[in-house]
Amino acid sequence: MQTSFERDTLADVREFARSRKPGYALPRSFYTSPAVFDHDIKSFWNNSWIWVGHVSQIPEPGNFFRFDYCAESIIVVRDRQGTVHAHVNVCRHRGSRVCLEQSGKTSVLSCPYHAWTYDLDGRLRTDRAMNEQFSRADYSLFAASLRIFQGLIFVCLSDNPPDFSPALARLEPLTTPFGFENLKVAHAASYPVPANWKLAQENYLECYHCAPAHKEYSRSHSLKDPASMTEELLSALAKNSCRAGLPGTALNETGQDAENTGCDIYYRRYPLYPGYSTGSRSGDPVAPQLGELKQYDGGATDVMIGPLNSFLVYADYAVGFRFVPMTLQETDIQIVWMVRDDAVEGRDYSLEDLVWLWDVTSRDDERIIRFNQQGVNSIAFKPGPLSSMEWGIEAFYHGYLSRFLE
Repeated sequence: MQTSFERDTLADVREFARSRKPGYALPRSFYTSPAVFDHDIKSFWNNSWIWVGHVSQIPEPGNFFRFDYCAESIIVVRDRQGTVHAHVNVCRHRGSRVCLEQSGKTSVLSCPYHAWTYDLDGRLRTDRAMNEQFSRADYSLFAASLRIFQGLIFVCLSDNPPDFSPALARLEPLTTPFGFENLKVAHAASYPVPANWKLAQENYLECYHCAPAHKEYSRSHSLKDPASMTEELLSALAKNSCRAGLPGTALNETGQDAENTGCDIYYRRYPLYPGYSTGSRSGDPVAPQLGELKQYDGGATDVMIGPLNSFLVYADYAVGFRFVPMTLQETDIQIVWMVRDDAVEGRDYSLEDLVWLWDVTSRDDERIIRFNQQGVNSIAFKPGPLSSMEWGIEAFYHGYLSRFLE
């Protein structure tokens, strides 16, 4: 049985966004309604900066990779002059996908349907049997907005993307010691889950579930229980962070504290438990120290850049998280492990040891998010109150729901 809200017009959703009582989860329709999902893509995803990769993935002219979400596909490519471009993967003739491979190296971008061919910068290079009045200059590939921050590549399909330059300027000195621009992707994995993307996003934004759901993570990360962040642990982290060359500053510009919608920025360090230098099975380092760090300080760093892009940074590796919507109740949880660009697998790090923690944790997440969606699908579901440990969800709701009121 469907409620009228689930057969809704967006007017019903907008009314909820206006009248929502803070501190409660979203109603069932936000995870089950095709109309809401369609709005999510058009108004939220298409107007947000999305982290798609790292410059190390396209080191030479002609290197490219593809990033897809829902019906959208974006080609990120380095041209012959070394400039990085983001093109919408849609031929300007009759709309075929141009790039079919996930990544590779090419001299041109050629449509497999009618062989329209584009230069790496997106300009139409060759067409076939068009009339004399046809102007190639009018049919370049559509460009997506592109921004590179310390080697991290972000794209946005909006012609007027959020301006988070001022926020990034405040974040830059905090992340500089990690040397993000000198990272490389060591491994990437997908964990598909039959659930709406917001359930996956919300799950990452709180650690209320960490103690019961993530046994391995909880052995080492004090975030699973704020009460365990004793003054002794916090004081030791502050001293060790200073010695390592990491600033102790926290930055929380999320939700209503963000400069503008879509410009959420977050940076916070927290202690690992004694005996853990990094996020690993044994607690021992699993890769060379990042950037300019002088020592392991026994801490972990949460970083958010925009509302959709989260990173967890240890002294020896970084993990990027994306929760990519494919359909209404199909989400691709994408996890990316990054290490120093001069680290050699088998000599400087073991891939098995590197990925262990966030592989087992992501498998846990797939399971609990799947069960969450199954429960939300029930007609009996009613949104309950959020815990104080779920403040990140409340901040996300602020920016997310504002898109329904624009």
